[in-house]
Amino acid sequence: MNSILPSVSTLTAGARPARPNVSVVMVVYRTGEALAESIKHVLAEPLVDEFVIVDNGSCAHERDLLRSLALTEPRVILKQGHGNIGFARGANLGAQTSGGEHIVFLNPDANLQPGCVGALVTAFKGQATPTIVGARVLNVDGTEQRGGRRGEVTPITTVLSFGQLTRRYPKLAAFEIHREHEPLPRAPVPMPTISGACFAMRRRDFEALNGFDEAYFLHVEDIDLCWRARRAGGQVLFQPQARVVHLGHTSLEHPVKVEFHKGVGLTRYFIKRADSLQLFAAAVLLAPAIMLMSVFRPLLWKMTGRPI
Repeated sequence: MNSILPSVSTLTAGARPARPNVSVVMVVYRTGEALAESIKHVLAEPLVDEFVIVDNGSCAHERDLLRSLALTEPRVILKQGHGNIGFARGANLGAQTSGGEHIVFLNPDANLQPGCVGALVTAFKGQATPTIVGARVLNVDGTEQRGGRRGEVTPITTVLSFGQLTRRYPKLAAFEIHREHEPLPRAPVPMPTISGACFAMRRRDFEALNGFDEAYFLHVEDIDLCWRARRAGGQVLFQPQARVVHLGHTSLEHPVKVEFHKGVGLTRYFIKRADSLQLFAAAVLLAPAIMLMSVFRPLLWKMTGRPI
């Protein structure tokens, strides 16, 4: 988390609480109309002591909205002027700026539901270090969103899931990454991977892991963080009582560009975690397939009418 950033300006309407308990960190970049609603839900949550918004380069309208908010809302701290430094670097900057004992990372197109923050924070009681607690991510219609709770993300599971082979062939069902079809637990349960759309960490745990790996520009940094937490002897928990509505696909960036970054991130992740010659070879050999599947996903969404 010690990256050198371009010139950064900070706007805030007042002094921070002496010892904030909960800080929300949101990285913003060309979000679109969903941004204002997401901010509204954060500020409606009484357990949020401070709200750090890292603006990676919004359009003029959003930029003015954020500046006005930072000058009038005491809980808001706005970081601007550093350009598009990517999600991982932006999130680390937000975490460094915040002072809360607990940090909630929230996407700018995600709307906190009542009780979400409280459920995330209470899940840490008595848990190992480091622990990541992920929220239950919902679609607008209330159904559980694909990707909110996931199994082990490997080259094989990624290719089989992206290619929908796990849906078509029952014998391959065990390789499916996504678990939203499984029964909903009543309490927090261990989960290999949760969604970066909304999750929380204790500050000491986030700092012990050195934050996000800033070599990821967009996507997969959450998968990497979950893997490193488990590798460090900690755990990842899925908290079903913490609900957040994630709109998704609201970015004004072209979806192919967004998915390209995901493909690059996945390839880097598989090579990074390969601890044997066989895994390294699998990561390299499957990289072209993963890249192609990633960039063609927007077309498949349009054709099938559902996320892949």
